[in-house]
Amino acid sequence: MGEVIKGHCLCGAVTVEVTGPLGEISACHCEMCTRWSGSVQMGIEVPQERVTLDGPVKTHRSSSIGERAWCDTCGTAVWFRYPDGPDAGYFELAPGLFDNAGGARLARVVYADRHPDAFSIAAPDAARVSKQDYEKTHPHLSEGTNT
Repeated sequence: MGEVIKGHCLCGAVTVEVTGPLGEISACHCEMCTRWSGSVQMGIEVPQERVTLDGPVKTHRSSSIGERAWCDTCGTAVWFRYPDGPDAGYFELAPGLFDNAGGARLARVVYADRHPDAFSIAAPDAARVSKQDYEKTHPHLSEGTNT
């Protein structure tokens, strides 16, 4: 657990340190994540207690269950997280904060059946979870503008 992985935003104003290994990368093609990221949202899941952040981070409660954060200087995405509920306690840190995504690998693509017609993520070992299957355990995402 002693390994420290360091990252930063585009301008360097926000710095991130993770103690211990990074988790796996999840990608999401839901409407909210697509609009937020401009493409496909990706996040490396890490328990919050192993993360140290410094710098001008701004947050936005993007839905009743989710919060997104970015550098207030350059706009780099920093995290997505569930502040409450059963998925609370973890950051989904943006892989681009770390050189080579911190060595994390893509493990799953959620809303995989919602990817744009023009492209799909080619990761043969990544689990592909449809909108219907994901919303069986995360029904809140089918409400409002998250469809």
